Amino acid sequence: MSPPPFRKLLIANRGEIAIRIARACADLGVESVAIHSDDDAHSLHLRKADEAHALRASGVAAYLDGARIIALAKETGCAAIHPGYGFLAENAAFARAVAAAGLTFVGPSPEALELFGDKLAARDLARRIGAPIIDGATVETADEARAFFDALGPGAGVMIKAVAGGGGRGMRAVRDRDGIAAAWERCRSEAKAAFGDDRVYAERLIGRARHIEVQILGDRHGRLTHFGERECTIQRRHQKLI
Repeated sequence: MSPPPFRKLLIANRGEIAIRIARACADLGVESVAIHSDDDAHSLHLRKADEAHALRASGVAAYLDGARIIALAKETGCAAIHPGYGFLAENAAFARAVAAAGLTFVGPSPEALELFGDKLAARDLARRIGAPIIDGATVETADEARAFFDALGPGAGVMIKAVAGGGGRGMRAVRDRDGIAAAWERCRSEAKAAFGDDRVYAERLIGRARHIEVQILGDRHGRLTHFGERECTIQRRHQKLI
């Protein structure tokens, strides 16, 4: 087995995903550094890493402080930062800041994140290359969301979604016009709290659809592979169960 590309890595996340990354680091012989908000000071992921350090802030905002996370990585001698998913994982500006600090961002390039971490940019790319996309619109106000809903015609519904991030945060299905304003505000609030970006957009709601994904992995040398189809239809609160 070839040696790992770096000796020490900071895990810029918490909970289950941080535990999985720490286990992978242990298998590869890479030292792992966990981080935590004040309210996560006794969380399990801290005991699974080789060392743990405080972010000196509470709640989700602590894990969105890219400058503090990069500073901790450098202070602890890490060569790389793994963002896991959520938080800063799809933040192109953070990926650039990591590289500018002389560290490795374990994830896509900033250019790829700008395309796929921003769902409006991804939709625009799909449109340009002729890939089919669901009817959708940028909605900067609740009135614009209602106008999109009305344009879809009788019996239709909308899905209001956060532009940034994923994992079901900042996403609401709306089948009743009277519920659009509340859903729009809730989605913006959730997106801001989870990703630091409150932009949302609307798509036509597709009911009882199959949700199939193909996971793709690539490296900096241009090598690509995939892991076949992934059945993601069965969900609870927009989280895959199988």
